[in-house]
Amino acid sequence: MLYLNTDHLSRCRQTLESSLIMYQRAEAGSIDQEVFRNAIVKGYELAQETAFKLLKKALKVYGHSGKELESTPVKEILRLAAIHDLMTLEEVEHWFAYRDNRNNTAHDYGEAFAEQTLMLIPGFLADVA
Repeated sequence: MLYLNTDHLSRCRQTLESSLIMYQRAEAGSIDQEVFRNAIVKGYELAQETAFKLLKKALKVYGHSGKELESTPVKEILRLAAIHDLMTLEEVEHWFAYRDNRNNTAHDYGEAFAEQTLMLIPGFLADVA
């Protein structure tokens, strides 16, 4: 039997959702809006990493070792999740897009990147839920 404690992921989701609301309420172009935008980007990263850790734990039930999973690229983890019916192909495609966007955070924290990320957040929040 598989038990995953999703409390931390749920908290990450709530924090990200609150950051998005505060961003939307802040005056356009203000420092406050920039602070909330930065919080969204970091919250997005944290929620993804937390979700992937949970997915790895779930895959252990199917005979995948922790050591094997730690060296497996994220997109392959997502493929394994689909193979074992933990996620649908549509969900995996969504998470591929989230991961591609997340990988860009290491290279581009500019406004254009942040705006692209902001457009993904509503769908991401739904998928995390």
